[in-house]
Amino acid sequence: MRWIVPILATLALAACGPAAPSDNSDCPGVDLDNDADNCGTCGHACGALETCQSGSCSSECDPGDTMPCYDGIPATDGVGPCHGGTRSCLPNRQWSLCQGQVLPTEEVCGNGIDEDCSGQPDQNADNDHDGFSTCDGDCCDDTSGCTRPELVNPGAFDAAGNEVDDDCDGNIDNTIVACDTGLISNSSMGVDYAKAMDLCTETTETSRRWGVISATLSLASGMGTPDARGYSIRPNFGPGTLPQGGTSMALLSSGAAAAVGQQNPAHVDFETSLMHNTSSPFPADWLSANGGMLPNAPGCPEINAASMAEDSVMLTLRIRVPSNAKSFSFASNFFSAEFPEWVCSPYNDFFVALLNSTWAGTPANPTDKNLAFYRQPMTMNVYPVGVNLGFGNTGLFTQCVNGGTGCAFSAVPGTITSCMSTAQLAGTGLDTSSPGDCDANSVQGGATGWLQTSGNVVGGEVITLRIAIWDTSDHVLDSLVALDNFQWSVDVTDPGTIPD
Repeated sequence: MRWIVPILATLALAACGPAAPSDNSDCPGVDLDNDADNCGTCGHACGALETCQSGSCSSECDPGDTMPCYDGIPATDGVGPCHGGTRSCLPNRQWSLCQGQVLPTEEVCGNGIDEDCSGQPDQNADNDHDGFSTCDGDCCDDTSGCTRPELVNPGAFDAAGNEVDDDCDGNIDNTIVACDTGLISNSSMGVDYAKAMDLCTETTETSRRWGVISATLSLASGMGTPDARGYSIRPNFGPGTLPQGGTSMALLSSGAAAAVGQQNPAHVDFETSLMHNTSSPFPADWLSANGGMLPNAPGCPEINAASMAEDSVMLTLRIRVPSNAKSFSFASNFFSAEFPEWVCSPYNDFFVALLNSTWAGTPANPTDKNLAFYRQPMTMNVYPVGVNLGFGNTGLFTQCVNGGTGCAFSAVPGTITSCMSTAQLAGTGLDTSSPGDCDANSVQGGATGWLQTSGNVVGGEVITLRIAIWDTSDHVLDSLVALDNFQWSVDVTDPGTIPD
Protein backbone atom coordinates (compact mmCIF):
# COMPACT_ATOMS: atom_id res chain seq x y z
CA MET A 1 0.00 0.00 0.00
CA ARG A 2 1.35 3.46 -0.90
CA TRP A 3 1.34 5.88 2.04
CA ILE A 4 2.73 9.20 3.21
CA VAL A 5 2.79 10.75 6.67
CA PRO A 6 3.71 14.44 6.62
CA ILE A 7 5.16 15.83 9.84
CA LEU A 8 2.25 18.24 10.47
CA ALA A 9 -0.29 15.44 10.03
CA THR A 10 1.63 13.37 12.57
CA LEU A 11 1.47 16.21 15.11
CA ALA A 12 -2.25 16.66 14.47
CA LEU A 13 -2.94 12.98 15.05
CA ALA A 14 -0.93 13.07 18.28
CA ALA A 15 -3.06 15.95 19.51
CA CYS A 16 -6.46 14.80 18.31
CA GLY A 17 -6.17 11.04 18.15
CA PRO A 18 -6.64 8.82 15.07
CA ALA A 19 -8.96 10.13 12.38
CA ALA A 20 -12.22 8.30 12.07
CA PRO A 21 -12.32 6.29 8.82
CA SER A 22 -14.91 7.26 6.25
CA ASP A 23 -18.17 5.38 6.39
CA ASN A 24 -17.99 2.79 3.60
CA SER A 25 -19.79 -0.53 3.63
CA ASP A 26 -17.74 -2.07 0.77
CA CYS A 27 -14.40 -1.75 2.54
CA PRO A 28 -15.12 -0.94 6.18
CA GLY A 29 -12.34 0.63 8.18
CA VAL A 30 -10.59 2.09 5.10
CA ASP A 31 -9.76 5.81 5.12
CA LEU A 32 -11.10 6.90 1.72
CA ASP A 33 -9.65 10.38 2.25
CA ASN A 34 -6.01 9.24 2.45
CA ASP A 35 -5.71 5.62 1.24
CA ALA A 36 -3.99 5.65 -2.19
CA ASP A 37 -5.45 2.23 -3.02
CA ASN A 38 -9.00 3.34 -2.20
CA CYS A 39 -9.03 7.08 -2.83
CA GLY A 40 -12.48 8.63 -2.60
CA THR A 41 -14.09 5.33 -3.62
CA CYS A 42 -13.43 1.76 -2.57
CA GLY A 43 -11.08 0.18 -5.14
CA HIS A 44 -10.08 3.45 -6.85
CA ALA A 45 -6.27 3.36 -6.86
CA CYS A 46 -4.09 6.38 -7.49
CA GLY A 47 -1.24 6.28 -9.99
CA ALA A 48 2.31 5.26 -9.13
CA LEU A 49 3.38 8.88 -8.55
CA GLU A 50 0.18 10.07 -6.86
CA THR A 51 -1.06 10.22 -3.28
CA CYS A 52 -4.57 10.43 -1.94
CA GLN A 53 -5.33 13.84 -0.50
CA SER A 54 -8.82 14.55 0.86
CA GLY A 55 -10.29 11.78 -1.29
CA SER A 56 -8.63 12.90 -4.58
CA CYS A 57 -5.51 11.58 -6.31
CA SER A 58 -2.78 14.16 -6.69
CA SER A 59 0.73 14.03 -8.14
CA GLU A 60 1.81 16.98 -6.01
CA CYS A 61 3.67 16.45 -2.77
CA ASP A 62 5.29 18.49 0.01
CA PRO A 63 9.07 18.88 -0.32
CA GLY A 64 10.83 16.59 2.10
CA ASP A 65 8.09 13.92 2.07
CA THR A 66 9.02 10.35 1.11
CA MET A 67 7.11 7.30 -0.04
CA PRO A 68 8.03 3.65 -0.67
CA CYS A 69 8.17 2.46 -4.27
CA TYR A 70 8.88 -0.58 -6.46
CA ASP A 71 8.81 -0.58 -10.28
CA GLY A 72 9.04 -4.33 -10.76
CA ILE A 73 6.29 -6.97 -10.85
CA PRO A 74 4.70 -6.79 -7.38
CA ALA A 75 5.06 -10.53 -6.83
CA THR A 76 8.86 -10.21 -6.98
CA ASP A 77 9.11 -7.50 -4.30
CA GLY A 78 10.91 -8.94 -1.29
CA VAL A 79 11.89 -12.13 -3.12
CA GLY A 80 15.60 -12.95 -3.36
CA PRO A 81 17.65 -9.75 -3.67
CA CYS A 82 14.68 -7.74 -5.00
CA HIS A 83 13.30 -5.01 -2.76
CA GLY A 84 11.65 -1.64 -2.96
CA GLY A 85 13.15 1.82 -2.65
CA THR A 86 12.07 5.34 -1.80
CA ARG A 87 10.75 8.32 -3.71
CA SER A 88 11.41 11.83 -2.37
CA CYS A 89 9.37 14.96 -2.93
CA LEU A 90 11.44 17.40 -4.97
CA PRO A 91 11.41 21.20 -4.56
CA ASN A 92 9.05 21.44 -7.56
CA ARG A 93 6.50 19.42 -5.51
CA GLN A 94 6.87 16.37 -7.82
CA TRP A 95 8.07 12.90 -6.85
CA SER A 96 11.56 11.73 -7.76
CA LEU A 97 12.43 8.44 -9.44
CA CYS A 98 12.51 5.37 -7.24
CA GLN A 99 15.89 5.31 -5.50
CA GLY A 100 17.52 2.25 -3.91
CA GLN A 101 15.24 -0.41 -5.41
CA VAL A 102 16.61 -3.71 -6.74
CA LEU A 103 14.66 -5.14 -9.69
CA PRO A 104 14.76 -8.64 -11.24
CA THR A 105 17.58 -9.27 -13.72
CA GLU A 106 18.59 -12.19 -15.94
CA GLU A 107 19.42 -15.28 -13.90
CA VAL A 108 23.13 -16.07 -13.60
CA CYS A 109 23.49 -19.78 -13.12
CA GLY A 110 25.80 -21.36 -10.58
CA ASN A 111 26.23 -18.45 -8.15
CA GLY A 112 23.47 -19.33 -5.68
CA ILE A 113 21.69 -15.96 -6.20
CA ASP A 114 18.07 -15.60 -7.30
CA GLU A 115 18.65 -12.69 -9.72
CA ASP A 116 15.24 -12.96 -11.39
CA CYS A 117 13.54 -13.05 -7.96
CA SER A 118 11.49 -16.11 -8.82
CA GLY A 119 12.05 -17.71 -5.42
CA GLN A 120 14.47 -20.27 -6.84
CA PRO A 121 18.21 -19.47 -7.09
CA ASP A 122 19.96 -20.75 -10.24
CA GLN A 123 16.58 -21.58 -11.75
CA ASN A 124 17.09 -23.76 -14.81
CA ALA A 125 13.54 -24.89 -15.56
CA ASP A 126 11.75 -24.43 -18.86
CA ASN A 127 8.27 -23.80 -17.51
CA ASP A 128 6.86 -22.51 -20.80
CA HIS A 129 8.36 -25.39 -22.83
CA ASP A 130 9.86 -23.09 -25.46
CA GLY A 131 13.25 -24.79 -25.37
CA PHE A 132 14.93 -22.02 -23.36
CA SER A 133 15.40 -22.03 -19.57
CA THR A 134 16.06 -19.02 -17.38
CA CYS A 135 19.75 -19.94 -17.37
CA ASP A 136 19.63 -19.91 -21.18
CA GLY A 137 18.60 -16.26 -20.99
CA ASP A 138 14.80 -16.71 -21.17
CA CYS A 139 13.57 -13.45 -19.67
CA CYS A 140 9.98 -14.67 -19.38
CA ASP A 141 9.54 -18.33 -18.47
CA ASP A 142 6.05 -18.02 -17.00
CA THR A 143 3.06 -15.69 -17.11
CA SER A 144 4.36 -13.52 -14.26
CA GLY A 145 6.42 -11.53 -16.79
CA CYS A 146 4.43 -11.66 -20.03
CA THR A 147 1.17 -13.03 -21.40
CA ARG A 148 2.70 -15.47 -23.95
CA PRO A 149 5.95 -16.72 -22.35
CA GLU A 150 6.34 -19.50 -24.92
CA LEU A 151 6.92 -16.79 -27.58
CA VAL A 152 9.52 -14.87 -25.56
CA ASN A 153 13.10 -16.15 -25.44
CA PRO A 154 16.58 -15.46 -26.90
CA GLY A 155 15.62 -17.40 -30.05
CA ALA A 156 12.73 -15.05 -30.92
CA PHE A 157 12.68 -11.91 -33.08
CA ASP A 158 11.43 -8.64 -31.64
CA ALA A 159 7.94 -8.21 -33.12
CA ALA A 160 7.04 -4.58 -33.73
CA GLY A 161 4.48 -2.76 -31.63
CA ASN A 162 3.67 -5.36 -28.96
CA GLU A 163 5.65 -3.61 -26.17
CA VAL A 164 7.38 -6.90 -25.28
CA ASP A 165 11.09 -7.71 -25.22
CA ASP A 166 10.49 -10.79 -27.39
CA ASP A 167 14.17 -11.65 -27.89
CA CYS A 168 15.25 -10.98 -24.28
CA ASP A 169 17.99 -8.53 -25.27
CA GLY A 170 16.87 -5.97 -22.69
CA ASN A 171 15.15 -3.68 -25.22
CA ILE A 172 11.46 -3.48 -26.16
CA ASP A 173 10.40 -3.32 -29.83
CA ASN A 174 13.94 -2.75 -31.16
CA THR A 175 13.00 -4.23 -34.54
CA ILE A 176 14.80 -1.82 -36.86
CA VAL A 177 18.39 -2.91 -37.43
CA ALA A 178 20.38 -1.29 -40.24
CA CYS A 179 22.90 -3.64 -41.84
CA ASP A 180 22.74 -2.71 -45.54
CA THR A 181 24.96 0.38 -45.47
CA GLY A 182 28.56 0.33 -46.69
CA LEU A 183 28.09 -2.81 -48.82
CA ILE A 184 30.13 -2.80 -52.04
CA SER A 185 28.12 -3.06 -55.24
CA ASN A 186 30.03 -5.99 -56.74
CA SER A 187 30.41 -8.08 -53.57
CA SER A 188 30.72 -11.81 -54.16
CA MET A 189 29.85 -12.68 -50.54
CA GLY A 190 26.39 -14.23 -50.28
CA VAL A 191 25.85 -12.89 -46.76
CA ASP A 192 26.10 -9.33 -48.13
CA TYR A 193 23.09 -10.06 -50.35
CA ALA A 194 21.18 -11.27 -47.29
CA LYS A 195 22.04 -7.98 -45.59
CA ALA A 196 20.97 -6.03 -48.69
CA MET A 197 17.57 -7.75 -48.30
CA ASP A 198 17.52 -6.59 -44.61
CA LEU A 199 18.27 -10.04 -43.18
CA CYS A 200 20.71 -8.69 -40.62
CA THR A 201 21.20 -11.36 -37.96
CA GLU A 202 23.77 -14.13 -38.40
CA THR A 203 24.02 -17.35 -36.42
CA THR A 204 25.62 -20.81 -36.55
CA GLU A 205 24.44 -24.38 -37.09
CA THR A 206 24.82 -25.16 -33.37
CA SER A 207 23.30 -21.98 -31.94
CA ARG A 208 19.59 -21.84 -31.13
CA ARG A 209 19.44 -18.15 -31.88
CA TRP A 210 17.86 -17.20 -35.19
CA GLY A 211 19.66 -15.77 -38.18
CA VAL A 212 21.46 -16.50 -41.43
CA ILE A 213 23.65 -19.59 -41.10
CA SER A 214 25.08 -19.42 -44.61
CA ALA A 215 24.52 -17.62 -47.93
CA THR A 216 25.98 -18.60 -51.30
CA LEU A 217 25.81 -17.55 -54.95
CA SER A 218 25.63 -20.24 -57.63
CA LEU A 219 23.93 -21.28 -60.87
CA ALA A 220 20.29 -22.44 -60.81
CA SER A 221 21.26 -26.05 -60.06
CA GLY A 222 22.92 -24.96 -56.82
CA MET A 223 26.34 -25.72 -58.30
CA GLY A 224 28.80 -23.76 -60.40
CA THR A 225 29.83 -20.10 -60.40
CA PRO A 226 27.56 -17.42 -61.89
CA ASP A 227 28.85 -14.55 -64.00
CA ALA A 228 29.94 -11.81 -61.59
CA ARG A 229 28.11 -9.22 -63.72
CA GLY A 230 24.79 -10.91 -62.95
CA TYR A 231 24.48 -9.78 -59.33
CA SER A 232 24.99 -6.54 -57.43
CA ILE A 233 23.98 -4.47 -54.40
CA ARG A 234 22.49 -1.08 -55.25
CA PRO A 235 20.96 2.01 -53.62
CA ASN A 236 18.57 2.12 -56.60
CA PHE A 237 17.86 0.56 -59.97
CA GLY A 238 17.32 3.76 -61.87
CA PRO A 239 15.75 6.74 -60.08
CA GLY A 240 12.29 5.15 -60.00
CA THR A 241 13.11 1.87 -58.22
CA LEU A 242 14.26 2.47 -54.65
CA PRO A 243 14.82 0.17 -51.64
CA GLN A 244 11.70 -0.87 -49.76
CA GLY A 245 13.64 -1.16 -46.52
CA GLY A 246 17.00 0.29 -45.46
CA THR A 247 19.31 1.91 -47.99
CA SER A 248 20.23 -0.96 -50.34
CA MET A 249 18.67 -3.83 -52.27
CA ALA A 250 19.98 -6.93 -54.02
CA LEU A 251 19.80 -7.37 -57.80
CA LEU A 252 20.02 -10.71 -59.64
CA SER A 253 20.05 -10.71 -63.45
CA SER A 254 20.39 -12.99 -66.45
CA GLY A 255 22.20 -10.00 -67.98
CA ALA A 256 23.93 -7.10 -66.23
CA ALA A 257 22.74 -6.21 -62.70
CA ALA A 258 22.96 -2.47 -63.38
CA ALA A 259 20.92 0.49 -64.55
CA VAL A 260 22.24 3.02 -67.04
CA GLY A 261 25.35 4.71 -65.64
CA GLN A 262 25.90 2.27 -62.78
CA GLN A 263 29.29 0.58 -62.49
CA ASN A 264 30.84 -2.47 -60.82
CA PRO A 265 29.22 -4.17 -62.66
CA ALA A 266 28.49 -1.82 -65.55
CA HIS A 267 25.20 -1.50 -67.40
CA VAL A 268 24.64 -3.50 -70.59
CA ASP A 269 21.49 -2.90 -72.63
CA PHE A 270 18.92 -5.58 -71.68
CA GLU A 271 17.63 -5.91 -75.23
CA THR A 272 21.10 -6.07 -76.82
CA SER A 273 21.84 -8.57 -74.01
CA LEU A 274 24.85 -9.52 -71.93
CA MET A 275 25.46 -13.22 -72.52
CA HIS A 276 26.95 -14.97 -69.47
CA ASN A 277 27.35 -18.08 -71.64
CA THR A 278 26.57 -20.29 -68.66
CA SER A 279 24.15 -23.21 -68.74
CA SER A 280 22.81 -25.14 -65.77
CA PRO A 281 20.16 -27.77 -65.07
CA PHE A 282 16.97 -26.39 -63.58
CA PRO A 283 16.49 -26.91 -59.80
CA ALA A 284 15.92 -30.68 -59.74
CA ASP A 285 13.33 -30.88 -56.94
CA TRP A 286 11.25 -28.06 -58.43
CA LEU A 287 11.29 -29.61 -61.91
CA SER A 288 10.41 -33.07 -60.54
CA ALA A 289 7.49 -31.66 -58.51
CA ASN A 290 6.11 -30.24 -61.77
CA GLY A 291 6.22 -33.63 -63.50
CA GLY A 292 9.38 -32.79 -65.41
CA MET A 293 7.63 -29.85 -67.10
CA LEU A 294 8.32 -26.14 -66.76
CA PRO A 295 5.16 -24.49 -65.37
CA ASN A 296 3.63 -21.74 -67.45
CA ALA A 297 0.76 -19.29 -67.49
CA PRO A 298 -2.62 -20.82 -68.47
CA GLY A 299 -3.12 -20.72 -72.23
CA CYS A 300 0.55 -20.25 -73.06
CA PRO A 301 2.62 -22.75 -75.11
CA GLU A 302 4.68 -25.45 -73.45
CA ILE A 303 8.24 -24.53 -72.51
CA ASN A 304 10.99 -26.92 -73.50
CA ALA A 305 11.98 -28.69 -70.26
CA ALA A 306 14.88 -30.38 -72.08
CA SER A 307 16.55 -26.97 -72.34
CA MET A 308 18.79 -25.52 -69.65
CA ALA A 309 18.65 -22.57 -67.28
CA GLU A 310 20.72 -20.10 -69.29
CA ASP A 311 22.73 -17.27 -67.72
CA SER A 312 21.33 -18.11 -64.27
CA VAL A 313 22.08 -16.68 -60.83
CA MET A 314 20.87 -18.27 -57.57
CA LEU A 315 21.15 -16.91 -54.02
CA THR A 316 20.81 -19.72 -51.47
CA LEU A 317 20.05 -18.69 -47.86
CA ARG A 318 20.19 -21.17 -44.99
CA ILE A 319 18.34 -19.56 -42.07
CA ARG A 320 17.35 -20.56 -38.55
CA VAL A 321 13.81 -19.27 -38.04
CA PRO A 322 13.00 -17.19 -34.93
CA SER A 323 11.21 -19.29 -32.32
CA ASN A 324 8.13 -17.05 -32.44
CA ALA A 325 7.90 -16.70 -36.26
CA LYS A 326 5.24 -18.43 -38.34
CA SER A 327 5.90 -16.81 -41.71
CA PHE A 328 8.14 -14.42 -43.61
CA SER A 329 7.90 -12.10 -46.59
CA PHE A 330 10.20 -10.16 -48.87
CA ALA A 331 9.74 -7.60 -51.64
CA SER A 332 10.54 -8.46 -55.25
CA ASN A 333 10.33 -6.54 -58.53
CA PHE A 334 10.74 -8.47 -61.81
CA PHE A 335 11.99 -6.67 -64.96
CA SER A 336 12.32 -8.16 -68.45
CA ALA A 337 13.22 -7.18 -72.00
CA GLU A 338 11.05 -10.14 -73.10
CA PHE A 339 8.03 -7.83 -72.61
CA PRO A 340 5.87 -7.26 -74.64
CA GLU A 341 6.69 -9.23 -77.78
CA TRP A 342 7.61 -12.55 -76.09
CA VAL A 343 4.76 -12.62 -73.56
CA CYS A 344 3.06 -16.05 -73.61
CA SER A 345 5.83 -17.76 -75.52
CA PRO A 346 8.18 -20.73 -74.91
CA TYR A 347 10.88 -18.19 -73.93
CA ASN A 348 9.42 -17.22 -70.56
CA ASP A 349 12.31 -16.14 -68.34
CA PHE A 350 11.92 -17.41 -64.78
CA PHE A 351 12.23 -15.99 -61.28
CA VAL A 352 11.76 -18.59 -58.52
CA ALA A 353 11.83 -18.51 -54.71
CA LEU A 354 12.09 -22.12 -53.52
CA LEU A 355 11.41 -22.75 -49.82
CA ASN A 356 12.44 -25.89 -47.94
CA SER A 357 10.50 -25.92 -44.66
CA THR A 358 8.92 -28.50 -42.34
CA TRP A 359 5.69 -26.46 -42.24
CA ALA A 360 2.73 -28.88 -42.58
CA GLY A 361 -0.12 -26.61 -41.51
CA THR A 362 -2.76 -24.56 -43.27
CA PRO A 363 -2.43 -22.67 -45.58
CA ALA A 364 0.09 -25.06 -47.09
CA ASN A 365 3.24 -23.96 -48.85
CA PRO A 366 3.27 -24.95 -52.57
CA THR A 367 4.17 -28.57 -53.26
CA ASP A 368 6.86 -27.53 -55.77
CA LYS A 369 8.34 -25.17 -53.10
CA ASN A 370 8.12 -22.12 -55.38
CA LEU A 371 6.64 -19.08 -53.61
CA ALA A 372 7.06 -16.90 -56.71
CA PHE A 373 3.59 -17.56 -58.12
CA TYR A 374 0.35 -15.61 -58.34
CA ARG A 375 -3.11 -17.17 -57.96
CA GLN A 376 -5.76 -15.12 -59.76
CA PRO A 377 -8.63 -14.66 -57.25
CA MET A 378 -11.57 -15.04 -59.63
CA THR A 379 -10.33 -17.86 -61.87
CA MET A 380 -7.88 -19.46 -59.36
CA ASN A 381 -5.46 -19.79 -62.29
CA VAL A 382 -1.83 -20.03 -61.18
CA TYR A 383 0.84 -17.90 -62.90
CA PRO A 384 4.56 -18.37 -62.17
CA VAL A 385 6.27 -15.01 -61.72
CA GLY A 386 7.88 -14.12 -65.03
CA VAL A 387 7.17 -12.25 -68.21
CA ASN A 388 4.03 -14.35 -68.81
CA LEU A 389 2.37 -12.51 -65.91
CA GLY A 390 1.69 -10.00 -68.68
CA PHE A 391 -0.73 -12.45 -70.34
CA GLY A 392 -4.39 -12.56 -69.34
CA ASN A 393 -4.40 -9.16 -67.61
CA THR A 394 -3.43 -10.58 -64.22
CA GLY A 395 -2.76 -7.06 -62.96
CA LEU A 396 0.75 -7.98 -61.82
CA PHE A 397 2.58 -6.39 -64.75
CA THR A 398 2.12 -2.69 -64.02
CA GLN A 399 5.32 -0.92 -65.09
CA CYS A 400 4.86 -1.00 -68.86
CA VAL A 401 2.93 0.47 -71.80
CA ASN A 402 -0.57 -0.83 -72.50
CA GLY A 403 -1.23 -2.41 -75.87
CA GLY A 404 -0.45 -5.56 -77.79
CA THR A 405 1.63 -8.45 -76.43
CA GLY A 406 2.91 -11.72 -77.87
CA CYS A 407 3.56 -10.35 -81.34
CA ALA A 408 6.71 -12.44 -81.90
CA PHE A 409 6.62 -15.83 -83.64
CA SER A 410 5.66 -18.78 -81.40
CA ALA A 411 3.96 -16.40 -78.94
CA VAL A 412 0.22 -16.16 -78.29
CA PRO A 413 -1.08 -12.68 -79.22
CA GLY A 414 -2.81 -10.75 -76.48
CA THR A 415 -3.53 -7.32 -75.04
CA ILE A 416 -2.53 -5.81 -71.71
CA THR A 417 -4.43 -2.99 -69.97
CA SER A 418 -2.95 -3.26 -66.44
CA CYS A 419 0.09 -1.03 -67.15
CA MET A 420 -0.02 1.94 -64.79
CA SER A 421 3.28 3.73 -65.35
CA THR A 422 6.85 3.41 -66.60
CA ALA A 423 8.28 5.28 -63.58
CA GLN A 424 10.10 2.21 -62.26
CA LEU A 425 11.65 1.60 -65.69
CA ALA A 426 13.21 5.07 -65.74
CA GLY A 427 16.97 5.04 -66.15
CA THR A 428 17.16 1.26 -66.56
CA GLY A 429 17.29 1.27 -70.36
CA LEU A 430 14.01 -0.65 -70.46
CA ASP A 431 12.19 2.68 -70.81
CA THR A 432 13.89 3.35 -74.16
CA SER A 433 11.45 3.73 -77.05
CA SER A 434 11.19 0.58 -79.16
CA PRO A 435 8.39 1.11 -81.70
CA GLY A 436 8.86 -2.29 -83.32
CA ASP A 437 7.85 -4.14 -80.15
CA CYS A 438 4.18 -4.88 -80.94
CA ASP A 439 3.04 -1.22 -80.96
CA ALA A 440 4.37 2.10 -82.21
CA ASN A 441 4.54 3.43 -78.63
CA SER A 442 6.26 0.37 -77.11
CA VAL A 443 9.37 0.59 -74.94
CA GLN A 444 12.15 -1.97 -74.56
CA GLY A 445 10.64 -3.88 -71.63
CA GLY A 446 8.37 -3.96 -68.62
CA ALA A 447 8.23 -4.83 -64.93
CA THR A 448 5.81 -6.11 -62.35
CA GLY A 449 6.36 -3.29 -59.89
CA TRP A 450 7.04 -4.19 -56.27
CA LEU A 451 5.47 -7.48 -55.19
CA GLN A 452 5.37 -9.26 -51.84
CA THR A 453 6.41 -12.92 -51.71
CA SER A 454 5.49 -14.90 -48.57
CA GLY A 455 5.77 -18.39 -47.08
CA ASN A 456 5.03 -20.25 -43.83
CA VAL A 457 7.64 -21.69 -41.47
CA VAL A 458 8.02 -23.48 -38.14
CA GLY A 459 9.60 -21.52 -35.29
CA GLY A 460 13.15 -22.66 -34.53
CA GLU A 461 13.58 -24.78 -37.67
CA VAL A 462 16.34 -24.32 -40.24
CA ILE A 463 14.95 -23.39 -43.65
CA THR A 464 16.61 -23.07 -47.04
CA LEU A 465 15.43 -20.31 -49.37
CA ARG A 466 16.75 -20.44 -52.96
CA ILE A 467 16.11 -17.33 -55.06
CA ALA A 468 17.06 -17.61 -58.73
CA ILE A 469 16.59 -16.02 -62.15
CA TRP A 470 17.48 -17.33 -65.61
CA ASP A 471 16.88 -17.02 -69.35
CA THR A 472 14.80 -19.84 -70.82
CA SER A 473 15.76 -21.48 -74.13
CA ASP A 474 18.22 -18.71 -75.12
CA HIS A 475 20.84 -16.25 -73.81
CA VAL A 476 19.22 -13.05 -75.07
CA LEU A 477 16.65 -10.46 -73.94
CA ASP A 478 17.71 -10.29 -70.30
CA SER A 479 15.65 -10.17 -67.11
CA LEU A 480 16.36 -8.91 -63.59
CA VAL A 481 14.81 -9.12 -60.15
CA ALA A 482 15.25 -6.64 -57.29
CA LEU A 483 15.02 -8.11 -53.75
CA ASP A 484 14.53 -6.25 -50.47
CA ASN A 485 12.68 -5.81 -47.16
CA PHE A 486 12.80 -9.33 -45.67
CA GLN A 487 10.49 -9.51 -42.64
CA TRP A 488 9.32 -12.14 -40.13
CA SER A 489 5.76 -12.39 -38.83
CA VAL A 490 4.14 -14.08 -35.82
CA ASP A 491 1.09 -14.85 -38.00
CA VAL A 492 0.47 -17.52 -40.62
CA THR A 493 0.29 -16.20 -44.20
CA ASP A 494 -1.24 -17.21 -47.52
CA PRO A 495 1.87 -18.38 -49.43
CA GLY A 496 2.62 -16.89 -52.82
CA THR A 497 3.18 -13.52 -54.45
CA ILE A 498 0.85 -10.54 -54.51
CA PRO A 499 1.14 -6.83 -55.36
CA ASP A 500 2.91 -4.97 -52.56
